Amino acid sequence: MGLSLACAAAQHGYRVTGYDIDHRRLEQLERGVPAVAGVLPETFHSAHATGNLTFSSEPAAIEQADIIVVCVPTPVRDHSPDLTFVEDACRTVAQHLPPGSLVVLESTTYPGTTEQVVASLLETSGLSVGWDFLLAYSPERIDPGNTEYDFRSIPRIVGGMSPEATGVAALFYEQLVDKVEAVSSCRAAEFAKLLENTFRHVNIALVNEMAMFCHEIDIDVWEVIGAAASKPFGFMPFFPGPGVGGHCIPLDPTYLAWQIRRDSGHMFRILEQAQDINAQMPSWVASRIGDALNEHGKAVKGATILVLGVTYKPDVADIRESPPLKVIAALNRRGAHVEYHDPYVEEITVNGTHFSSVDLTHRSIARADCVALLTPHRTFDLEWISERAMLLFDARNAMQDGRLENVVRL
Repeated sequence: MGLSLACAAAQHGYRVTGYDIDHRRLEQLERGVPAVAGVLPETFHSAHATGNLTFSSEPAAIEQADIIVVCVPTPVRDHSPDLTFVEDACRTVAQHLPPGSLVVLESTTYPGTTEQVVASLLETSGLSVGWDFLLAYSPERIDPGNTEYDFRSIPRIVGGMSPEATGVAALFYEQLVDKVEAVSSCRAAEFAKLLENTFRHVNIALVNEMAMFCHEIDIDVWEVIGAAASKPFGFMPFFPGPGVGGHCIPLDPTYLAWQIRRDSGHMFRILEQAQDINAQMPSWVASRIGDALNEHGKAVKGATILVLGVTYKPDVADIRESPPLKVIAALNRRGAHVEYHDPYVEEITVNGTHFSSVDLTHRSIARADCVALLTPHRTFDLEWISERAMLLFDARNAMQDGRLENVVRL
């Protein structure tokens, strides 16, 4: 998200410095190598060519900034938020914070983080929020691999510690995106981001559980979803799959569940149930692959399974929290010999076992007892694959044709 913002700002005339502590990444970016997954090479090259985009590992670069945007990971550890990266970044900013600047936090977090954590750390600089500098929150909204909605077309939410902070932050983002939605506070903006991803998490869990139930009673879940989606109001289609992955949906709702337990003593029951359902999906998909093999007279143990796609979604190189990795782990535990092909990922390690992507050839498909299509990248020639596979398990309805005898859909 940091590089995406940096590119957008550079393309719109801002002089941008990308600060990072990863020296290898910075060296690649300085050379014009797009070293960050999820940022299109053409977007990076266009921004790099403006001459407005530079990179530095020297925190003193912060002292020259009018606008400082914090874009760091906010992982979950032991079912609780880990703000280590945010805290470290804010301490660094505090040591070099120029008076009169605007600081914006973009990292997804629980409501109150900007006001209670970030503001306090920044004020160790000796400057006062609202008087000497402005502070706002604007959650990142990037969908890697989505060609329909790019950085500019996705509206931005902005909430500041004061009306002035909200106004200045909104003015900044209005230069970069088509629409800015200003809200009354940082807390409202923080909560809005969590609501977005909780909404997706819960609805994905709904259709995943529907898929399990439809399989038990021999109903095509894809047909059911398609029929329901014909209603022009009151329904939004979501689709089942091997689980949820990436840096947002599996993690962000945990912040909300954690805060509700902490502040009210109550469980966020619908969310925690959704998390349980989605966490079961990789194992259930592995079991469905086993069932498909069994129906074709082959046991999972000793079977060769070629997994196509190991990223968490199509057409990106991101394997964070990727469900296909968990499916591979489950198949390994059941004694299968697993290979994988992914044009975006050369190597993976699953439970200590190292895998290298194999070439997608007639030979690699022919030697597989089952080809498991878990992440359908657009580069895959699905017709060519289905014609050569003895058995094709389609976890994403990419084939959209349940009539082929060698194709089994989720």
